[in-house]
Parts: sequence; structure tokens; C-alpha cells
Amino acid sequence: MNTLNTKNPHKIKAVFFDIDGTLISFKTGKIPESTQKALEKLRENGIKVIVATGRSISSLHHIQHLEFDGFITFNGGYCATASKELISKYTIDPEDIQNLIDHAENFPLSYSLMYENKVEINDATPEVVGMYAHVNLPVPPIHDKENIDKENVLQANIFLRPEAEAEFMHKVMPKSIASRWTPLFADVNPGGISKKVGIETFCEHFGIDVSETMAFGDGGNDISMLKFVKIGVAMGNANDIVKEISDFITEEVDDHGIEKALIHFGII
Repeated sequence: MNTLNTKNPHKIKAVFFDIDGTLISFKTGKIPESTQKALEKLRENGIKVIVATGRSISSLHHIQHLEFDGFITFNGGYCATASKELISKYTIDPEDIQNLIDHAENFPLSYSLMYENKVEINDATPEVVGMYAHVNLPVPPIHDKENIDKENVLQANIFLRPEAEAEFMHKVMPKSIASRWTPLFADVNPGGISKKVGIETFCEHFGIDVSETMAFGDGGNDISMLKFVKIGVAMGNANDIVKEISDFITEEVDDHGIEKALIHFGII
């Protein structure tokens, strides 16, 4: 075995992983065997393995066959232990949700509202249906406009082009923050919430310093965590902005990118 592997020269104690395009291939919809083995080696070496995703806590069945030490979901809005015990939870300001609903009544806009145990959409356009197929998730039910729970929305997805995002957020959802990993839609979370906040939560939970952390990602919603950790790794399939702010660019998920980066840094 390479001597670097046994020394863990960067003293990494926790590694955070985005799911779509990082753990799970967009091409196959699966986690490569090399990635699964790499995660097992990390945990065998006593390193915490934590998910950091924009997905909901109830949409993790694609990775449930693997063991993790925690889950950052809703882009940092909901953090839970391996046994799904809640650590932290943040909801979008109800006024912003009402503004979103009102705006969609007057202008063509598709959106989804994500809760702890459910997801609802306002319409099922081909764009919306295609997005859920892309991440291998069922199309959510259409909500009852007269009975929308505006108090407990953890995340919204707005199907809006990037060039329209800034004006929309300023006028319609000013108390929230948007990020995206695809041109098709943006994730909207409570103001101040990001995957970086999720990492801070778990560092405190496990008594780990941020200088002892590493993260992998490929999309715009990963930027905050990749800049925050000691070693931020962009997947080969990441967009250019993500690659620019990262400490290292590895191969694509299908080309064993996670395993190769962990070996490169002597973590496994």
C-alpha cells in the first residue's frame, strides 16, 4: 500500500459529497463501483462520509445501500444524522412563498415546493417532467392551490433561465437565496443557507475543524462548500465556474474521479 494512504498527510477527518453528477452518474443513473469502494475505505480509515445535496431528505433512496455518517439536504437547510435524526432545519420565509405563488398566477413559471416528507409542483410541463426523469425521481403531485403549506417549505425549485434569476429573486423572493446546477432551474433556499452552513453544522456536531475537511461537487450549489473546506474537488463534469474555484479537478464520475482524487491526496 502506498505510504501516503496510511499517513493521511492532510489530516482529513470528514469528506462531503454532492449526489447528482458527483456520486451518481448522469449517464448511468448509478454510483460507480470504484466510488462505492472508495467510500467504504474512507469509513474503514475512520473518516466521516457525509452527503451534501440539494435533494430532499426523503429522496435519498438511490444511495440508501451505502453507509454514511450524516446528510446535508436541501442545500444545507436540513441536516440529519445517519439514523435520520434531525440536527438543524431552516424554512423559507412564508412571504417569499406567497410571492412565488402569486407571481406564477400572473406569469408563466413552473415551480416545486419541497417539504420534509413531500414535494409538490404547480404544473407538470415537459420541462418539469424531463428534469425529474434526469435525476431518476418520480414527478411530484400537483398541489392544491387552496391548501398550500407556506410555513414549512424547506426549498423551492424555480424553472427560470439563469439570465432572469437575479431580477426574479430581487422582486419576488428577496428573503431567499438561489443557486443552480443546471440552466433549467434554480434551487431556492432560506437566505444565508448553503451547503457551507451544512458543513459548519456537522463540524460542530462531530468536533471537527474545517481545516480537516474535504468536499466533492460539480454544480453551482456546490461552490460555497468547495470554497469553504480545506480541499475542494471539482468533478471532471463540473461547470467552468466550479472548476475555477476548486483546489483540484478530478476525472468525471464515470471515469473513477472520486477514487482517483482520494488516492491523489493520500486519503485512501
